[in-house]
Amino acid sequence: MQFDVLCWHDIHYNKHELLNLKALESMSDMLDTQSMNPIVSVGTNIVTLHPLENDNGGVIFPKGAVGVVMQSPTVLTGEYMVRFPNGRDYPLRRDHFAVQKHFRDVQEQLPQEDLFQYVIYRCVVGSQAYGLAVDDSDEDRRGIYLPPADMHWSIYSVPDQLHDGEDTYWEIQKFIMLALKANPNILECLNSPMVEHTTPIMDEIREQRGIFISRLIYQTYNGYVMSQFRKIMQRVSQKKEINWKHAMHLIRLLISGTIALKEGIIPVDMREHRDQLLAIRNGELAWSEVNLWRLHLHEEFDHVYEQTALPERPDYAAANRLLIKARHSMVE
Repeated sequence: MQFDVLCWHDIHYNKHELLNLKALESMSDMLDTQSMNPIVSVGTNIVTLHPLENDNGGVIFPKGAVGVVMQSPTVLTGEYMVRFPNGRDYPLRRDHFAVQKHFRDVQEQLPQEDLFQYVIYRCVVGSQAYGLAVDDSDEDRRGIYLPPADMHWSIYSVPDQLHDGEDTYWEIQKFIMLALKANPNILECLNSPMVEHTTPIMDEIREQRGIFISRLIYQTYNGYVMSQFRKIMQRVSQKKEINWKHAMHLIRLLISGTIALKEGIIPVDMREHRDQLLAIRNGELAWSEVNLWRLHLHEEFDHVYEQTALPERPDYAAANRLLIKARHSMVE
């Protein structure tokens, strides 16, 4: 029986992947899953951050000398072999040099702690907001910050995100752009029932949050759930391990997306489905049952998508007006 379910899963996936291939191409905006190799590659031009001295204390190369990486380490703490213009090779640790193209960038950065005073919205998200919290559940917060115009216009660009431990605050333009792409995390933040701090401009954005709801929800939610379930299935077949909490949230996302297409709202509170969802989280349902539920929800999502009255795209013009109004409010 388990084998039959897995085969059905693969056939169903092929059908949905053909329908949602374009959605998967934009998933990098949804989750921060792309990572950069922190080890500098061979051939990279570098700039020394300290004078390089010989055993007698004499300066061989001054601070700011230019070289090229000839050999990279295999671990972060290893040494690089760098060749300088006179043909001499010298070993350097990573904290002793900067990549040249980055060195030419503006060096000063706005202190992140100074930007928290411009937070205009803070809410609780995650299991607490979903009504799915258990005894050991964390209390996660997300929000938006709106920097003064002078900061936004200066040569020191403001960061897209601020981090305070596990809490994240998006710069308002970044937040709005992600909302227009139907990013689930962003839409849930905007619709959280547990708001801890807000401002008049943020109240206006929340009052008009329906401008961000469109048929794009079908592509983004569906595409993300499909890609993540595929990873779970691969882990099931290879290691016989299941991340039940992650599976629960994927089912929750399908429920949420279906309601959004049907009713034009983003449901965050999932207490109506709490018992079933926690049964998944606790591993009380067989994996085959969870997978069959997922397939049923996909079918329902398809049907609702065909019937939805939502527009094809969000209201970009209205979102732009709100952003400009927010920017104007920060002009001294």
